[in-house]
Amino acid sequence: MESVGSIIMYVVIALSIITFSVLAVTTRKILRAATYLLFTLFATAAMYFTLDYEFLGAVQIAVYAGGIVVLFVFSILLTSHPGDNSEKLASKRRDLGLLAAIAMLCVSGYSLVKQFLTFTDAVPAMNDVTMDKIGTSLLSTGYDGYLLPFEAISVLLLACIIGGIVVARKD
Repeated sequence: MESVGSIIMYVVIALSIITFSVLAVTTRKILRAATYLLFTLFATAAMYFTLDYEFLGAVQIAVYAGGIVVLFVFSILLTSHPGDNSEKLASKRRDLGLLAAIAMLCVSGYSLVKQFLTFTDAVPAMNDVTMDKIGTSLLSTGYDGYLLPFEAISVLLLACIIGGIVVARKD
């Protein structure tokens, strides 16, 4: 049985993730959106820490909150004026975005309910998981290795940096 304090902490962190996520996509100032994204990533790291995933929480802070948000802010400062407001969405785009958000909410809700209803006690045990095993599976090229997606993401980030520099140099 979980303690009342951990449940309250979970609810507080979950509400802060939801709040900062909504603020990040609804604000019209781009630097505020990046700041709200940073708060969302910190709250996600706090969620990892409460689940006793210290390594994952530290990676969340170091890689995402530290590196990716700095990259976003750097590209924002290179490509636009930080104090400018973005233009308002046309009503056609707003309606389309709302429809897409509702559709994704329905799909997510369906998958969560289906997963909850089919959940059994046949969850595989994770015995003897060490950092060595995690590192080996992350950097392996075998069937269940993650080296190719890791490299693809690094190439995507490099392309974003180069694109930001090219856009900034045109002015």
